Amino acid sequence: MVDPDKRIPTAALILGWMGVLPFAALALFGIFGAPGLGDIATRALIGYGAIILSFMGGAQWGATMMRRPTPEPAASWLGYGVSVLPALLGWAALALPARAALGVLPVGFGLLLIYDLASARRGDTPAWYPTLRAPLTITVIACLTTALFAGHPR
Repeated sequence: MVDPDKRIPTAALILGWMGVLPFAALALFGIFGAPGLGDIATRALIGYGAIILSFMGGAQWGATMMRRPTPEPAASWLGYGVSVLPALLGWAALALPARAALGVLPVGFGLLLIYDLASARRGDTPAWYPTLRAPLTITVIACLTTALFAGHPR
């Protein structure tokens, strides 16, 4: 029997995986699409990746706000700072050539996953969060990396 605290809420599970679908679809279009369509799909993949990386950073903002007792100033600065960095990284990726952006985004997702898992170990997120977060992020990283190496980004 699954520990009730570790049971992923159905809405989070379904919506989380639905959020991965555009990564997979755009990566495939970027790889197999006609040259013009492939380029558009690759830029859309980068844009979507930047948005979702920013969104995932926002989860750390929420986790920092909800810490009880209120964290010491240094911990607050770290939590809020980490939550802002993914948005800045995603924004920077939008200005990069496609190949560079597809290299930067997976690194951002990976680093944020490491921080999120550490947050979960500290008890700053629900017990189920890492069980959902890790496979979603690994899939996103795989889609971006596949687009980088199997696609034709410029």
